[in-house]
Amino acid sequence: MKKYLEKNVYDATMERIKFIFDEFDNVLVSFSGGKDSGVMLNLCYDYAKENNLLDKLAMYYMDYEADYQETYEYIKRSFDENFAGIKKYWLCLPISAQCSCSMTETHWIPWDADKKNIWVKPMPDSQYVINESNCPYAFKKGTYGRDAKKEFTTWFSSKYGKTAVLIGIRCDESLSRLSTITSQHRAYMYKNTRYTTRINDNTFNTYPIYDWTTENIWIANAKFDYDYNKVYDLMYQSGLSLAQMRIASPFHSCGQANLKLYRALSPNIWGKMISRVNGVNFMGIYGGTSATGYKNIKKPDWFTWKEYAEFLLKTLPDDIRKRFEENIARFEKSWSEKGYGRNPDVIRQMESEGIEIENTHKTSKLCTKPGLYEIVKIKNGIPDDTGISDFRHCPSWKAICITILKNDFTLQYMGVSKSKKDAEKRRKAIEKYQGVL
Repeated sequence: MKKYLEKNVYDATMERIKFIFDEFDNVLVSFSGGKDSGVMLNLCYDYAKENNLLDKLAMYYMDYEADYQETYEYIKRSFDENFAGIKKYWLCLPISAQCSCSMTETHWIPWDADKKNIWVKPMPDSQYVINESNCPYAFKKGTYGRDAKKEFTTWFSSKYGKTAVLIGIRCDESLSRLSTITSQHRAYMYKNTRYTTRINDNTFNTYPIYDWTTENIWIANAKFDYDYNKVYDLMYQSGLSLAQMRIASPFHSCGQANLKLYRALSPNIWGKMISRVNGVNFMGIYGGTSATGYKNIKKPDWFTWKEYAEFLLKTLPDDIRKRFEENIARFEKSWSEKGYGRNPDVIRQMESEGIEIENTHKTSKLCTKPGLYEIVKIKNGIPDDTGISDFRHCPSWKAICITILKNDFTLQYMGVSKSKKDAEKRRKAIEKYQGVL
């Protein structure tokens, strides 16, 4: 539930930034080259410069190799011309990044030395670059991007002391980001401060601009004359709304619909991207359409949605198909045996559509309001299709078809969390490299 304060977002954020500088030895800004992290970095720099605290401020950028030319130019300006007097790190590491363009490759590896001949751009020539040849801590090729960021920030705090890592997420972008701040079940915070998350005793993620809107971001850029990524100007001229203008890894699922913009805005980069990752050209043409798993998807008339899902699975390579089948079976079993918490409106809709459910009348532990979100189980199997628009509320075989077309073998589109197997694999990887600092 949102709670409004008697102050504007700028004043509230500057209070948070002051708190962060007062409480931590270091303030490390996660800079993506996008509008949100750019404004956040500028606000921190203004505060640090005004209070003679530039020695406490640092920034890092995780370079995914493939990006707009304007993004690269903005990063170069930020490192070479702007933000003087702070620590800077430009990470060009061969991480494992999500790829939704190919049905045979679930991830791709930027800066892969084995594919240097087809890199989208050459390794940046900058004193701030950290790559495989000079990484100051143990790094394993293929480390997942999120884990790679944790490894870097953990190394940083082990070297320089207690560190607040500032991340420019905003709650109005998604419900998951809103829950990062508002969930009543968050336990790992710094001094019970809701816009913080503990990574370890020495490292905490913080989200100081969580309550800003997109309009607030652009007002700050205009009012304070901040430098920003000029690709946003091109996006605006191309007809995108403020909400649609986003910078993300181009092969990630959240960037599918806008991948075609690279072809229009950065044709030279686009040509290299086509040869870099299998399926990019297809996604550039069909991203955001039913061909890539959007809600207006259609199936052949002679198939039910379940039969269509089974048909799609048969077209996949064995290893990818197996992962899909395992996760679908786990998903069906969870709905049948464990159940999920749903609000009364959703429960009534499920019943009205003839879905056979068992209402346990037990309140979900994730619910913060008594009497709501009772745990229900589906007893006659996942329905073929439903009139409930949000697939996270009620599963269907149509939704499963969409996740297959999205190459989302973890079923995250349907709200499925990691399996114990995947979670344990991630835990062991973190545990293995945690002490190698």
